[in-house]
Amino acid sequence: MVTKKGLSTWTLRFTIWLLPVLLGFFVVTPGQLAHAASKSKGGLPPEIERFIKEKEAHARALAKKLDLKVSPLIWDFFATAQTGKFAAITNAFERLKMRASQEEGAREVPTVRTPVWETVVDVMLAVEPFEEADAGYSREFGRGVVKSIPAGSIYFGGTDPGRGLVTAYSKSHANGDPFFTLTQNALADGAYLDYLRATYGEKIRTPSRDDSQKAFSEYSADARKRLEHDRRFPNEPRQLKSGEDVRMVDGRLQVYSTQVTVMGINGGLCKMIFDANLDREFYIEESFPVDWMYPHLAPHELILKVNREPLASLPDDVVKKDHEFWTRQMSQMIGDWLKPETSVEEVCEFVSKVYVRKDYSGFKGDRAFVENDYARKLYSKLRSSIGGLYNWRAGIATDPAQKKRMLAEGDFAFRQAFAMCPESPESIYRYINLLVGAGRLDDALRIVAAARPLMPDDNQLVHVGTELARLKEGQKN
Repeated sequence: MVTKKGLSTWTLRFTIWLLPVLLGFFVVTPGQLAHAASKSKGGLPPEIERFIKEKEAHARALAKKLDLKVSPLIWDFFATAQTGKFAAITNAFERLKMRASQEEGAREVPTVRTPVWETVVDVMLAVEPFEEADAGYSREFGRGVVKSIPAGSIYFGGTDPGRGLVTAYSKSHANGDPFFTLTQNALADGAYLDYLRATYGEKIRTPSRDDSQKAFSEYSADARKRLEHDRRFPNEPRQLKSGEDVRMVDGRLQVYSTQVTVMGINGGLCKMIFDANLDREFYIEESFPVDWMYPHLAPHELILKVNREPLASLPDDVVKKDHEFWTRQMSQMIGDWLKPETSVEEVCEFVSKVYVRKDYSGFKGDRAFVENDYARKLYSKLRSSIGGLYNWRAGIATDPAQKKRMLAEGDFAFRQAFAMCPESPESIYRYINLLVGAGRLDDALRIVAAARPLMPDDNQLVHVGTELARLKEGQKN
């Protein structure tokens, strides 16, 4: 017989094992840029054409200000970007990337890997969504986030569109108008910090390279404590995260560069920026969860607000506003059928009908949305992040009514995220974590079964299904 305690322990282990691997979905990390194949038959919107010209002016101003020697390939890229021809833009970027990164086979060239390189990344991230056949939802996202953030705030963009589209749809990214856009994913990169300081100067306080070293030292000290805990108490839940590669070698701590360790350092640098700019409001579009932020977070339309002080609980009006906002969003995208009382079984039936069988009979949503992989991944990711916050709140709640409310909102958010993009690993595994924690193994198995036809080669999903079936069999015994 599997006890409630047994389920909770398994849920914790399941979360630690899966989420750090999966939350890199749709994310730019240092030295790496997601790339999509060209699909569009049209050109770039006027706002993006304007943005490319603005970014070239920004790049030239940085080169002059910092007295940089810049590769001619940089200026060739901007000229190519202004043609609006996606294949040519992508090829020009790929040539530069092989001279700007530390990926295998790349050769870093100093005249490419300068602070000016970040203006190239900004352009590529703004252009990429418009390679899709229908980019209306990309425009809606960029405009929506910009409209929602008060002037003078600091915004952390996380995913590719969360950085690129918001940067592009701002009045002037270089001037911080209407707010200052950073990405938490690149803060551990010294060249990116140079870019921020050169761009924003004294307007906001950003970390120096010495601060970056301090963040690394603080992360290492914390990782060492967690490593020692795991060695001393092997029967307790592991404190090191999956993918966090730290080891003791000859009595010294060795921290290996993985996505998880880099994001741990980035989280510390986010905290430095938060603490150094007390007069600013903060907002984030989450890529990886940043642990220290969670007590400060609240839903804010498409993204999250980072409140200055930790919240004892999420205010009822904030939760109500979030619920109503996403209900309207979902009605536009997939129809108004998904309600709080809609069962997991009904959601899975919708997934099988629309995404697997391509049966649109009776469908009252927007086919341009459900047939656009980029848009579905983007909005599902946004909703999953908010669902993750509700689930975290449920986990720390001491008041039974508050716990129940947070679980209900998290469940609703995850059902919405899964209905938008059932092949998104994040929408699948975050929801499964909630379901397993609640002892709802049948619903968890339904999620796996609905996703399998869309992810036939995903061995991890097969393994999770096997584990869930084993747990269910254990409950019977």
